[in-house]
Amino acid sequence: MLYEWLSQYSDEFQLFNLLNYISFRVGAALMTSMIIAFVLGPRLINLLRSRQGKGQPIREDGPEGHIIKKAGTPTMGGILILLSVVISVLLWGDLKSPFLWTVFLVTLGYGLIGFYDDYLKVSRQNPKGFSGKIKLILEFGIAAVAVYILTTAFPQTPDGFSTGLAVPLLKNYTINLGMFFIPFGCLVIVGSSNAVNLTDGLDGLAIVPVMIACMSLALIAYLVGNSVFSEYLGVPYVPGSAEVTIFLGAIIGASLGFLWYNAPPAMVFMGDTGSLALGGALGSTAVAIKHEIVLAVIGGLFVLEAVSVIVQVTSFKLTGKRVFRMAPIHHHFEKKGWAEPTIVIRFWIIAIILALIGLSTLKLR
Repeated sequence: MLYEWLSQYSDEFQLFNLLNYISFRVGAALMTSMIIAFVLGPRLINLLRSRQGKGQPIREDGPEGHIIKKAGTPTMGGILILLSVVISVLLWGDLKSPFLWTVFLVTLGYGLIGFYDDYLKVSRQNPKGFSGKIKLILEFGIAAVAVYILTTAFPQTPDGFSTGLAVPLLKNYTINLGMFFIPFGCLVIVGSSNAVNLTDGLDGLAIVPVMIACMSLALIAYLVGNSVFSEYLGVPYVPGSAEVTIFLGAIIGASLGFLWYNAPPAMVFMGDTGSLALGGALGSTAVAIKHEIVLAVIGGLFVLEAVSVIVQVTSFKLTGKRVFRMAPIHHHFEKKGWAEPTIVIRFWIIAIILALIGLSTLKLR
């Protein structure tokens, strides 16, 4: 709203001309959402604690220390992230951008699904929320609408760019998936959402890798949305996609504010409200900027967590044996005796390394 209102006066007031620079609005969105999260954090945590009573129910089959250390901690902290992001994006984003609106609405839609799931868990004091099948149907439904909208927002060219899959390491090369692009895009968004959800099992474990991924995707979004940079790097040019950086900047700021209260020992958990929403944000952003494969590298930590669960379940069903002491894999290391801060910080390091590898694909072509 501020951008829409003040930018029209940029010719009369030189200061307002700053709003025409995406870099300025990214910084403004980041600072705005961070301040909102810092200010509203204590009030929201107290409200959640008073309403939830026993807080998030802890899995009985989980690591033994969780029942003692984490019992009573309120969940649904993702509300703080979403609220901060919503206000910041509405203030600093170009609300005419289909890219911005699409990733914005996917994030809110997944946040609502997570909120309802968290509500059922807290109200029933049961770590199982509502039906997994229904949850997936809703997630795929939202993703399908989003991917369809994005295909109409992409440049319509004879080579099928709008339904193309960009291949890293190859200059301006895309594989036209045709009608299969929508189900592929849905898999990216839903997979990313649930992978982040699986990673959110220790204090601060998921939120920092999310910020790292957002920083990486923000840089990529800025570059692919600029014709000069995209031509120089040999990456697909997506006009208008740079506006997504405002959204990612808001997430980074909100996540920083949330981390203040989620740092060990956590005062609040983000819950499915936050993890599903943030994962959906990463997935939809990757589809919007044509970097779905690179997301699997940048978000490799989330992929590792998801794969560990798939391997564990498959192995147990086929052989009756478990590959890991417990899945997702961060619990495996807990069972091996690693301290929680050790696991969290080492996983952060892995996330940074993978992000650097993912960003290197911009130049290695």
